[in-house]
Amino acid sequence: MAPAPLPSQPRAHPSEPPTRRALVIVGAGPRGTGVLERIAANVPELYDGSGLDVHVVDPYPPGGGRIWRHDQSPLLRMNSQARNVTMFTDATVEMAGPVLPGPTVHEWAGGDGRAFVGRREHSGYLRWVYERAVAALPDGVVVHHHPHRALRVDGARTERQTVRLEGVDTPLAADLVILTQGHLDAELDEEQTRLADYAARHGLTHLPPEFTAESDLSGLAPGAPVIVRGFGLAFVDLMVLLTEGRGGRYEDGEYVPSGREPVLYVGSRRGVPYHAKIEYPLVGERPPLPRHLGPREIDRLLALPGGFDFRRDAWPLVAKELGFAHYHRLFTAHPERTRLPWAEFDRAHAALPHGGPELHALVASAVPDPADRLDLTALDRPLAGVRHTTDEALQEHLRGYIADGLARRRDPAHSPALALSHALPAVYEQLARLGDLGTWWHGFFSYLASGPPDPRLRNLLALSRAGIVRFLGADLRVVAEGGVFRALSPTLPGRVTEARALVEARLPEPTVVATRDPLLRALYADGAAATPAGFLAVDPVDGRVLDRTGTPYPRRFALGPHTDASGAGGFPRPGANGLPFRQNDATARTALAFLRDLSRTAPSAT
Repeated sequence: MAPAPLPSQPRAHPSEPPTRRALVIVGAGPRGTGVLERIAANVPELYDGSGLDVHVVDPYPPGGGRIWRHDQSPLLRMNSQARNVTMFTDATVEMAGPVLPGPTVHEWAGGDGRAFVGRREHSGYLRWVYERAVAALPDGVVVHHHPHRALRVDGARTERQTVRLEGVDTPLAADLVILTQGHLDAELDEEQTRLADYAARHGLTHLPPEFTAESDLSGLAPGAPVIVRGFGLAFVDLMVLLTEGRGGRYEDGEYVPSGREPVLYVGSRRGVPYHAKIEYPLVGERPPLPRHLGPREIDRLLALPGGFDFRRDAWPLVAKELGFAHYHRLFTAHPERTRLPWAEFDRAHAALPHGGPELHALVASAVPDPADRLDLTALDRPLAGVRHTTDEALQEHLRGYIADGLARRRDPAHSPALALSHALPAVYEQLARLGDLGTWWHGFFSYLASGPPDPRLRNLLALSRAGIVRFLGADLRVVAEGGVFRALSPTLPGRVTEARALVEARLPEPTVVATRDPLLRALYADGAAATPAGFLAVDPVDGRVLDRTGTPYPRRFALGPHTDASGAGGFPRPGANGLPFRQNDATARTALAFLRDLSRTAPSAT
């Protein structure tokens, strides 16, 4: 049973002289909880005021928030092993605040650290972290949870802010506001609006990008074809809820249907699922990163006259960094599969530009087996140029591709792939300083490094053999005509799949331009800056919201996926100097120092 929310407490009108300082955190999920933990860690050093009220605003229970709340299917799991998820800092975190160690999910819950625990169990961990942070606060610092939605933040730069709550007449008065809403709903874009209108006119089912755990799947009838566009984690959730969630089960590696499942016809831009997590550890020497993409290279990109272009300026450095990680592992762990000493190859590899014929010639001469060479283009688009003449040939091809990928990611003989998966987050954290990079890079990262557990893809193979899942191919195109949805892919030319239901299996884009979050929409309308892709622009140092002149708001901060400093997302690994920890600490310390300075002035000066 989910824990009950903490009681809401009304606050004084903002025009009254403050006797205590007030901080409002909008969003009580993992990010808001992480900020609260850092406030508790830093408040003894940085805040010596007469008192502090911390108002946590979220209609969902604090700790898990909306996405990780207890109230969701017990079939849904995390996509990270319990030993690799923590909410606590350690000695590797480069921050000014104190380290306060704590348990990983595995250490807190017990059991097998390699397990992918259920989201309900993780919700309990997050609630415990929240309550521990509250309990760690000194006397005079009081936390109030308001189980409401925040609608708007008002207030001039130099004045106290007000936060209006849904269903509450009196707004909260705040000396400072930190926005940590997490993932957001979005308005439908032009294509989704057109598809939704078409579905309404023809009595069809159309599910737009949304959180699959909250989707109304009742319109997907047993035995009926459903076109699914998207092959990432949202698809995995959909697959689970429409199979095991409807009474099906797995026996000896095969799927036994309940008879209530629809038939899922799935495709995407790549046409293949995200790569499964690698389950064996990386032993031996780790690639010493950064090598080709570090702070100096990021500084150079930021200083380019007229700005940088990701594909032209950043991607060659990213590719060289990933290549270094891959080949370092191959040459040091599997030298019998190479023809040069590592030091000699490394010097030559470092000196050659990415993508040039000299680099290709070097790799071909030093790595005899093409399967051992890193081809990022082929990784990104495994079905590029693939054409089949029959549907069954396509199904067999995809089953073979998935099975081969699973075998390789279980076999330490292919450990360069594990080195690559460790290098990707390191690269992402360097790139975070560049701000908005568009959507391609995040999708590429997630496809390679943030896929589902191995058993989920084994289940996918069983569902394919049972005829519950059918593969459509790459570059999937959906058209609305003839009173149905029709799916087409060049992977199988000429085939048209018709269905009366279409599911967009992906999350909404977390932009302030298209979000349904009323607070962020109002913030943007009132002058907050957005990047070209629509993310909220923030100061990369401490998360202060920027206006359209690039000037920070001193009393408004924002952290999370709706900002241009969000990082790779997900939960930090222990011992990995996690970017969210560094961001949370910097924001908490800046906020506490600001509140301390306010407390040292007369109330009339604020």
